[in-house]
Amino acid sequence: MPRRISLVVAAAVLLAGCNKPAEEKDKTPVPVQVTAVTQATIRRIVEGEGALYPLDQASIMPKVSAPVQKFYVQRGDHVKRGQLLAVLENRDLIYAAAESKGAVEQAESNLRTTEVSTVPDSVVKAQTDLEAARETRDSAKRVLESRQQLLKQGAIAGRLVDDAQMAYTQAEGQYRAAQEHLKTLESIKQDQINGAAAQVRTAQAHFGSQEAQVEYSRIVSPISGIVADRPLNVGEMANPGSPVITVVDISGIVARVNVPQSDAAAVRVGQTAALTQPDSKEEVEGKVSVVSPSTDPNTTTVQIWIEVANPDERLKPGMPVHAAIATEVYKAATVVPAAAILPGEEGGTAVLTISADSIAHKRAVTLGVREGNQVQILTGANPGEEVVVVGGMGLDDNTKVRVVTTAVEESDDDDDNNEPSPASPKDTKKDQAKQK
Repeated sequence: MPRRISLVVAAAVLLAGCNKPAEEKDKTPVPVQVTAVTQATIRRIVEGEGALYPLDQASIMPKVSAPVQKFYVQRGDHVKRGQLLAVLENRDLIYAAAESKGAVEQAESNLRTTEVSTVPDSVVKAQTDLEAARETRDSAKRVLESRQQLLKQGAIAGRLVDDAQMAYTQAEGQYRAAQEHLKTLESIKQDQINGAAAQVRTAQAHFGSQEAQVEYSRIVSPISGIVADRPLNVGEMANPGSPVITVVDISGIVARVNVPQSDAAAVRVGQTAALTQPDSKEEVEGKVSVVSPSTDPNTTTVQIWIEVANPDERLKPGMPVHAAIATEVYKAATVVPAAAILPGEEGGTAVLTISADSIAHKRAVTLGVREGNQVQILTGANPGEEVVVVGGMGLDDNTKVRVVTTAVEESDDDDDNNEPSPASPKDTKKDQAKQK
């Protein structure tokens, strides 16, 4: 019996000895890296993909059909607004314009002759008759007035006043008839002048049309820029509707970017945007100039135009770009690195904060905006607290941890022949051996 008791005691001691390393192992602090919750300025970024377009573009089409006589520019040449770029064959147009100019000069000469020509005899006679009729009327009027005065005095008979009245009435009628006759003759002369003036206007209009045809044969640039295309050669036919030369202004570039409909409501004209190209990390800053009022039904995106200065002409139309538009700016926001954000309960998010006694506490957080590697924390963490950024995945709440730094990690690697980081299983076993 005593021997059996001794065996039980020995077994219990042996079992306790076997369980002790496991208990010590469970209590071993887990190495983690931490960082402090800080306050910083963070922006809400709306992103989209698009392509570059010139600030302005002119596809110059002729208004007349004619062969190209001469080009004054090549592809890639810089041109100014109003500069002569090409001339179409225009000799027939020049001759037609010269003929029209002669017709104008002839019509103007005819008008001057009509205006200063001698007054016809009929007009002279009518003017003389009118003057005589005026004098006769005035004389008859004076006689009538004199006899009326004498009649009041009783010096003459009333019959003489009636005779004077009749004479005045006849003289007045003759005067009015002479006046109307002169007006008729003068209107005929004015009609002749008006007709000559109308001939001048017709000739001038025809000449202007011919001059315009000559001007249309001269191809000038409506904008300043670079010759992007010149599809014809000298001698080939230029036709209305087909560009002879295309000029683009790339002193500024417009990025036409499509952003999701859900994000477009936050975009406003004047907001700052950063453009990057797929093969380059260099950022170019621009301003939002246009926000489309409609949504593309096929892609459910809204097109945004971003204008960028391009004085050195490095940016070329057609290049693909990625745009990041800063729609809102939050100053003194509570932020943490994105590596500190862990999955929370019921689809939420959480962080692991470290207390003064090196215990990790899992805390649910509400996230705000994200810019690059920084994430805004709305609730759940405060500036100055330490959160786990390395080694927190799968770590339980209230776990004992050991805070390590990158420098310590590199030192451990050198001492142990480049072993894994402190968060790895091998490094944990090494720490346990050192503690024993």
